[in-house]
Amino acid sequence: MIVFPAIDIRNGKCVRLTEGRFDKETIFADNPLDMAVQWVNQGAEYLHLVDLDGALAGRPVNLDVIANIIKNVRIPVQLGGGIRNLDTIAQFLEVGVARVILGSVAVKQPDLVAAACEKYGDRIVVGIDARGGMVAVEGWGITGGIEAEQLARKMAQVGVARIIYTDISRDGTLSGVNIPGTAALAKSSGIPVIASGGVRDLSDIEEIKKAASDGIEGVIVGKAIYTGSLKLADALRLLRGE
Repeated sequence: MIVFPAIDIRNGKCVRLTEGRFDKETIFADNPLDMAVQWVNQGAEYLHLVDLDGALAGRPVNLDVIANIIKNVRIPVQLGGGIRNLDTIAQFLEVGVARVILGSVAVKQPDLVAAACEKYGDRIVVGIDARGGMVAVEGWGITGGIEAEQLARKMAQVGVARIIYTDISRDGTLSGVNIPGTAALAKSSGIPVIASGGVRDLSDIEEIKKAASDGIEGVIVGKAIYTGSLKLADALRLLRGE
């Protein structure tokens, strides 16, 4: 199981949002690279980057910041936010992104997701972000009109290798991970799912570890490691059985 420290980028800075709301933003670092290096030094094996500006604009906005992180860390990076066509996917893969996360297009252009999977295989991940079980798109501001589990099954059918599931109502709240909902999504789709949203402390990591047999293969941690309610090194040691 992998723990993915999250680095959300807005206006070139490392921020965290609460419940996906842009009016509830906390800036944690002026330079996202500093945070990337910090998490790598603490043992991170994989980074989760989000171009928040890109998610709103529907196109890459923080490409230079992202490329700089990739250039200066020696672990793989997955990236989401504003990736809406094959040219953008190719652009990010060329600068060294290991996995590209497709969000809104999974709802609006499933054929594009299928084409991306056919071309790039497991380097394509779909991010399903939901509130009350319903998918949200366009930077979480609009309902996608489809249930999360229904979309997960649809994505499995077009060749998606893994899904990131975010319970928006818990994201940035330190209220605990929606493990039942995440496990249900994995069971429904038949493909591995990475949990996201609400990680609070080491007890959440323990519960996620127990759910590995239910198809949960990793967890994204954000606000908890930024505020100190969870120490990344402790989470990594727990998952290694130390």
